[in-house]
Amino acid sequence: MELDRKRVQEFARKLFGHYTSGMVTLMVDIGHKTGLFEAAAKGGATSAALAERAGLNERYVREWLGAIVTGGIMEYDPASGTYTLPAEHAICLTGTSSRNLAANSQLLAMLAKRMPAVLECFKSGGGVPYSEFRPDFTDYMDASWRLIYDGLLLKGFLPVVKGLPERLAAGIRVADLGCGTGHAVNLMAKEYPASEFVGYDIAADAVARAREEAREMGVTNARFEVADVAQLPVRGEFDLITSFDSIHDQRDPAAVLRNAAAALTRDGVYLAIEPRASSKLEENLQNPFAPWMYGVSVLHCMTVSLAVGGAGLGTVWGEQTARRLLGEAGFGSVEAVDAPGPQNTIFICRR
Repeated sequence: MELDRKRVQEFARKLFGHYTSGMVTLMVDIGHKTGLFEAAAKGGATSAALAERAGLNERYVREWLGAIVTGGIMEYDPASGTYTLPAEHAICLTGTSSRNLAANSQLLAMLAKRMPAVLECFKSGGGVPYSEFRPDFTDYMDASWRLIYDGLLLKGFLPVVKGLPERLAAGIRVADLGCGTGHAVNLMAKEYPASEFVGYDIAADAVARAREEAREMGVTNARFEVADVAQLPVRGEFDLITSFDSIHDQRDPAAVLRNAAAALTRDGVYLAIEPRASSKLEENLQNPFAPWMYGVSVLHCMTVSLAVGGAGLGTVWGEQTARRLLGEAGFGSVEAVDAPGPQNTIFICRR
C-alpha cells in the first residue's frame, strides 16, 4: 500500500498541534494559579515589570511569556519589550465574570495524575473510584462552576422555566442532587429566603465546605446532607429539583432519575444541566468540544461509575439517551434548551 505523503504530513502537523495545545493548557494553568494573568490585565509590561507585579521570578516569567505569546494568548512588541494581554482575552482569563475560563485549565494536570490507574483499567476493566480524585476534583469543580453560578444561575438558568423565579420568591421546597461544594444552593437560598433548600452529595469534604459557606453567607434556609442520591428515600416533597453536571457519572443514573421524579410534587419541575452533545458519535464530529468531553469521560466521568459496578454512561451520554432515561424514570414532559454560557443543555422535566 502506497502512502499519501501529503496526508501523512498533514496528520503529523495536526497531531503535534494537539500536543502543543496541551502544553499551552498547562501554561494557562500556571498563569491562572500564579496570578500572572491578573497582573498582565493591569496593562502592558516588560517581563521584569510583570514579574515584579506578580511577585515572581523574572526568568521563569520570561520563559512562560514565550509560550503564552506564541500560543496566541498575549501579544509582544519587540521594539519596547512589552507584553500585553488584550482586553478581549483578559475577560476569558481574569475577573469574576462567568466568561472567565481560566480555572478550567487545571483539569488537564489533575486528570493526568490519575492516568496510570486508568491505564490499568484498559487492561483489567473496572474503574478508578471517585475517592481517588478528591480533593483535587472537588477543587476543580468548585473553581470551574463557581463563576458560572455567580453569573448565570439566577439570571440565566432558573428563568428558563416561566414563573419559576416568582415561585421561589413566594416560597417552595428545593433539592439539588450532587451539590458539590453547595455554591448553587447557597446562592439560591440567599436570593430566595422564603424557600427551603437542601443539597445532597456523596463527598463529605464537599458537603463540609458547603455548610461552611452557608455560615459565612448567613444563609439559614439551606442544609446539606452526605447522601447517595441513587438511594434517596424522599417522596413527593420538592417543588423544584436541580442537578448540575452530575447525572452522567452516577453509579446508577436511572435510579437517580427515578428518585428525582418520585421526589417531586405533582406540579414540580426538575432541571438537569448536562453537557450538550448527541448520543451518536457521528453527530459529534463537528462539535469542537467533543474530544474534550470524551477525554474527560475516559479519565474521570466514566471510570468513577465503572469503579463501583455502575452504568458508566460517560460525559457524552447525549440528548437522546438523556431523553430515554428521563422518560423511563417517569417524566412525561421533557424539554431541552441550550443553557446560557457554557456548552450545556438544560433539560426541563415534569411528571
